[in-house]
Amino acid sequence: MNKKYEIINFSEFGDNRGKLTVIENSKNIPFDIKRIFYIYDTKEEVVRGQHANKISRFILICLSGSCEVKVCDLDEKKEDIFILDSPTKGLYLDRMVWKDMYNFSKDCVLLVLSDSEYIKDEYIYEKN
Repeated sequence: MNKKYEIINFSEFGDNRGKLTVIENSKNIPFDIKRIFYIYDTKEEVVRGQHANKISRFILICLSGSCEVKVCDLDEKKEDIFILDSPTKGLYLDRMVWKDMYNFSKDCVLLVLSDSEYIKDEYIYEKN
């Protein structure tokens, strides 16, 4: 991937029985998955994230409901806002990208895929 953050559209397969979306290491995402977590039951007024990472890269996928993500490339000081509202749309976040997740719908389940395990010291909590 050339950009520090961008939307990735995943293929959707389905018929009268339902739908299916496939995510595969290094095929339709740019890394091998080492950690998976999800955020849910978040109050609408709460802001999650509020940090950048020195090492980890992420894909954010809203499996249910919706939320907004404000991102900032800490190197270029450029900001964008994305609405995640489909399980076929992922937001890729490279290293050194600040993320604020907010405006969660009541039914929001935000899946996060990462290329590294949790490392406490890699988190940056000062946006500068």
